[in-house]
Amino acid sequence: MSARVRARERRTGTAAAVALVTAAGLLASGCSAGGAGTPDASRSPTAASSASSPSSSGAAPAGLSGPAGGASAVTPLEPLPAAVPPALAPYYAQRLSWTPCDDGYECTTFRVPLDYDRPDGGDLTLAAVRAPAVPAGAGGAAAPGERLGSLLLNPGGPGGSAVEYVEGVAPTYDAGVRARYDLVGLDPRGVGRSSPVTCLDGERMDAYTAADITPDDQAEIDALVAAAKEFAEGCRQRSGDRLGHLSTVEAARDTDVLRALLGDERLHYVGKSYGTFLGATYAGLFPGRTGRMVLDGAMDPSLDSLTGNRTQAGGFETAWTAFARDCAAREDCPLGRTEQQTGERLAALFAAVDEHPLTTTDGARRLSEAQATTGVVQAMYADFLWPRLRTALADAVAGDGTGLLKLSDAYYGREADGSYPNLMFANMAVNCLDLPAPFAGPDDAARAVPDFERTSPRFGRDMAWMALTCTYWPVRPTGAPHTVRAAGAAPIVVVGTTRDPATPYAWAQALAGQLESGRLLTYDGDGHTAYGRHDACLDGAVNRFLLGGEPPENGKTCGR
Repeated sequence: MSARVRARERRTGTAAAVALVTAAGLLASGCSAGGAGTPDASRSPTAASSASSPSSSGAAPAGLSGPAGGASAVTPLEPLPAAVPPALAPYYAQRLSWTPCDDGYECTTFRVPLDYDRPDGGDLTLAAVRAPAVPAGAGGAAAPGERLGSLLLNPGGPGGSAVEYVEGVAPTYDAGVRARYDLVGLDPRGVGRSSPVTCLDGERMDAYTAADITPDDQAEIDALVAAAKEFAEGCRQRSGDRLGHLSTVEAARDTDVLRALLGDERLHYVGKSYGTFLGATYAGLFPGRTGRMVLDGAMDPSLDSLTGNRTQAGGFETAWTAFARDCAAREDCPLGRTEQQTGERLAALFAAVDEHPLTTTDGARRLSEAQATTGVVQAMYADFLWPRLRTALADAVAGDGTGLLKLSDAYYGREADGSYPNLMFANMAVNCLDLPAPFAGPDDAARAVPDFERTSPRFGRDMAWMALTCTYWPVRPTGAPHTVRAAGAAPIVVVGTTRDPATPYAWAQALAGQLESGRLLTYDGDGHTAYGRHDACLDGAVNRFLLGGEPPENGKTCGR
């Protein structure tokens, strides 16, 4: 996805809900098609410059066949050997030490090699959290005979913290699932508490998020390129060799180390948004160790970054159309009483903000056009945010940009003190490794704008220009578009939402079709991801699969 739009999942209801929505859905950043409460969400640009990391050679990680980086053919993801290589045996032989943490949870850390091809070249320390299984209505841990093992959860991003996600959703997770599984969250390498990458301080991130992403002349193009280069250089200076080893393939291998350390023969897993890409990658590499796996808000790993970014723009257009129809039917809609009026007036508002950024109540900060667009995009992740968006748009029409700025800040995870989490840093770092960038430079982006605008009149231009950051990334990509068959894996449930903004429904159809054991479960509705949003039909189908192992009938539809 574009380097700024992500695939992610977030917490819900007020601030917590908005936070979970954002954490799980950052896909649109510019490179990957993959993509952070209880609603969910996600987002994410290579003719990369000279690299300083050990992976700058562009060698493909184990599991990916064919050339990395600029590979044009879509190749299959090949499984790794079933036996653990002797050089990795010490990592699989670690013993986890769980300690009380974070108000009722248990935390641990463990080591993985920085480079799986050179395990003697240094380690990374990864962090995980556990909410032990608790029988319904009881207070202690489940008896051994009642437990099914560990259920790993990943909210998406890339860059969403699974540790924070588990701590946010465990109290409200389905009681039957909670009674049989320990819920476990592993922050992937480079994310959250797991050797996190960092790129810019709060002041420079403020400038980056406000940068004009619809340049009208050469000076504005130059400014956008400068912002992308500053971000990439900041990551190189502050994160060093880690930048070359944050791929999804490596994160999937880390996940297998944790599976073994937890004592589970198979990985039971629920991934949202980008978490579906991570889960599918695991299944492709380790089909024989794949247990009950649910991939909700699925990404299509066969897409190149250009196609992924453009089709994601179409997903947001579909979500906008649903919002516009709903808004136009309401008395308080600030953009008119027809779908056409809402689109025209939104475009006029963006143009006005581009010329004259709006004042806000947040000190000297003004709302830029980029932040206004991001604020609208943020509200597309979950329909419970639509009333808040209507209010923010009404205020913006009246000259107050505060509401849209707060939505934009929520997207990036900006705190009240002006600091940012490493969500967007990790998002960009993973996406820029996983796929070659869509553009070699700004001329390519400019040529792509018409196609993007045909796909998404509302957001296409923005999302085309957003995709420049990976063009200037300091390490070359190690991944390429590929299919995932996961031959021999247990049934894998792929959940797709028909009007999902960040992971279009067609991606779920594609992934379910690639997987030998894929089962497509459809939610006919709005918002990003579906499981856990209190649809009895869909939640029931997923819970029965997690608890009994019986997948829903392929093609089953829930929702409206």
